[in-house]
Amino acid sequence: MSENITAVLADIGGTNTRVALGHGTEVDLSSARSYRNVDYPGIDAVLRQYLSETGVAPQGCCVAVAGPVRDSAGRLTNIDWTVDREMLHEATGAHTLAVLNDLQAQGHALGHIAPENLTTLMPGKPASPQSARLVVGVGTGMNAAPVYRLGDRTLVPPAEAGHATLGLRSDEELRLLQHVSRLHESPGIEHFLSGRGFERIWNWLCVEEAIEDPKSAAEIMALMETGHPRATAAVRMFSTLLGRVCGDLALTTLPFGGIFLIGGVARHFGPHLLSHGFPEGFGDKGRFSEFMAQFPIHLLTDDYAALTGCACHLTEQLQLHD
Repeated sequence: MSENITAVLADIGGTNTRVALGHGTEVDLSSARSYRNVDYPGIDAVLRQYLSETGVAPQGCCVAVAGPVRDSAGRLTNIDWTVDREMLHEATGAHTLAVLNDLQAQGHALGHIAPENLTTLMPGKPASPQSARLVVGVGTGMNAAPVYRLGDRTLVPPAEAGHATLGLRSDEELRLLQHVSRLHESPGIEHFLSGRGFERIWNWLCVEEAIEDPKSAAEIMALMETGHPRATAAVRMFSTLLGRVCGDLALTTLPFGGIFLIGGVARHFGPHLLSHGFPEGFGDKGRFSEFMAQFPIHLLTDDYAALTGCACHLTEQLQLHD
């Protein structure tokens, strides 16, 4: 079977679903359309709508899901949708099918991202093309997944790293944890490292000053740009904690091929990470601090990376069956 089949690709977010056509590993961006999830009962209805509008009969279909995936079936975290291969076949008629966690899809895209969509934050050291890599997504939630290359095959195990426990190093951080724990039972990493997590850090700093001044993440970032001390402190705490978590994950997976930060929150923090504590948090590993300098760190800003990853994954599936 040709690996350059036409496939319909979908990236389901919490609010909208992006759909586009793929040919081999390439995504046809001129075919991309966005649909509001609230207007549809499920992804099958979205795909039927898209195919009726385009008149395409795809041979393949891959969907990236913002939620846990197991045995080719996924459930969305923020909306009551489920996705599985049988549903995709019924909606599209395609026979080459896949369901990925959205972070898995981002991992499959690595190596196919245009240079203008990658910004190197920390250069690290050169490594083999087969070296492990790591994608870290920070947006509405937080997650991370390793990316492995075995010959011509890419393996991206699913993960739910955002629900792991945050490591703490100081009395100040312990007070932050205690504050968040009063509002959320057993808070995980994404309770601190996400859009809402950033707002929680701000609110904790307000509590420390015995004031109430609730603000959105965007408002806090705007204040930081003016030199506002509390906003700057919130950015520094967030950046330091993100660096520490990325450092912990690096020691777990040894991604000598690079760490790739993705997601809307990561993108907004990108210009401020190096000057607000990320390198210090990342490298604060005692006698392994020098070891940490090996890992390159990049900011990925391609809005269609998940769709590219879907296309690449389907292509690899076809190659395996040729």
